[in-house]
Amino acid sequence: MSFFDLGLSPEIVRAVTERGYDQPTPIQKQAIPVVLAGGDIMAGAQTGTGKTASFTLPLLHRLSAHKSVPSNSQGFPPIRALILTPTRELAAQVQESVRDYGKYLNLNSMVMFGGVSIGPQKQKLRTRIDILVSTPGRLLDHVQQGTVNLSRVEVLVLDEADRMLDMGFINDIRRVLSLLPKQRQNLLFFATFSDKVKTLAAGLLNNPTMIEVARRNVTAATISQKVYHVDRERKRQLLSHLIRENKWYQVLVFSRTKHGADRLVKQLGEDRIQALAIHGNKSQGARTHALAKFKDGTLQVLVATDIAARGLDISELPHVINYDLPNVPEDYVHRIGRTGRAGAEGQAISLVCVDEHHLLADIEQLIEQRLPKEVVSGFAVNPEIKAEPIPNGRKAPSGGGNQRTRRSAPKSASQKSPRQPSSRTAAGDKKSGPSSPTPRRSGKRR
Repeated sequence: MSFFDLGLSPEIVRAVTERGYDQPTPIQKQAIPVVLAGGDIMAGAQTGTGKTASFTLPLLHRLSAHKSVPSNSQGFPPIRALILTPTRELAAQVQESVRDYGKYLNLNSMVMFGGVSIGPQKQKLRTRIDILVSTPGRLLDHVQQGTVNLSRVEVLVLDEADRMLDMGFINDIRRVLSLLPKQRQNLLFFATFSDKVKTLAAGLLNNPTMIEVARRNVTAATISQKVYHVDRERKRQLLSHLIRENKWYQVLVFSRTKHGADRLVKQLGEDRIQALAIHGNKSQGARTHALAKFKDGTLQVLVATDIAARGLDISELPHVINYDLPNVPEDYVHRIGRTGRAGAEGQAISLVCVDEHHLLADIEQLIEQRLPKEVVSGFAVNPEIKAEPIPNGRKAPSGGGNQRTRRSAPKSASQKSPRQPSSRTAAGDKKSGPSSPTPRRSGKRR
């Protein structure tokens, strides 16, 4: 089956072919006909399976086949399709796909997120924008300032819906939904299935088609996974050793904290290994610069917090290293999903110290497999070292149990003074407690 066989226009098929694709992936085969027919979908797929094209291609086809509606009374052309993503990086990449696949169509698109000036976004919104890709917080900034028209949205896409819910965007999503017309097509995509996703889908979708191309919460078969046990104080030396000995030249390394990411970059530099960090304390310009250098192969190591676990589409990325294991087991699946994409082979290595044994057990339980474990020669584990609480994360179990500290819920915007800017997450825009009431919006956003 080809993309043309799926019912896509010759202009779209031409653009897809120029990107080097001639055969649709399983999720594209299932999702594209449903979207073309106008139905709602709830789609779950492992990362790297071509999910973005499964909604951008039929979305472009549908919009190009129908004329746009006129501007509203305020003169703002209406948005015809809205794509919400949890992070800035994912928003930028979705917009890149929309632009590239729609290059031969008479459709306009734009992306907007926090961390950059809002002025140019206001100016562009005064022109015709058929497809808007945005993070939730910056979208609501524009809603508050009256610079965006959502009254004529024909199609809503929630990309990485599970991640948006994990990041506390539920109230923002609800507010956006209240601004959209009731008659519209809804496309919900997720990587890991949860009760929160199920609840959101129940209130959003109309008789949806459920699409699932792989078992939930599993890792791709194309990824080789391995665990290296190492003492916590020797992780950095082991990482440098593995990079040098194996001559790795494109390595994505995950750190638990922003401070830890910056410290690791400095230490790798002392080992003469070129590295840059990407996290929420970095400016948008610095994040974009680091990611561009890493993608084009001029940066050897990119150290990231979980901001980068979703949406980074790096062609044939060979190596992902968990310098710190994630506190949430599902994040392990998202992290290592940056490699082994679209059928390519990849390697995922986790450096695990005694503090993280309980986190490793949680991951293995989630993915339903035991990961192979090794100790590198010269890095033997000292059995005298005892587990310690993990800073900024869950504590190691004590007394033989499996107790962990509860992660405190982020403070909601509703708990702030109305004149204060809302707190923003590193990745998207705002974070709020999952059970907080609809937050009041105020002026400046990041």
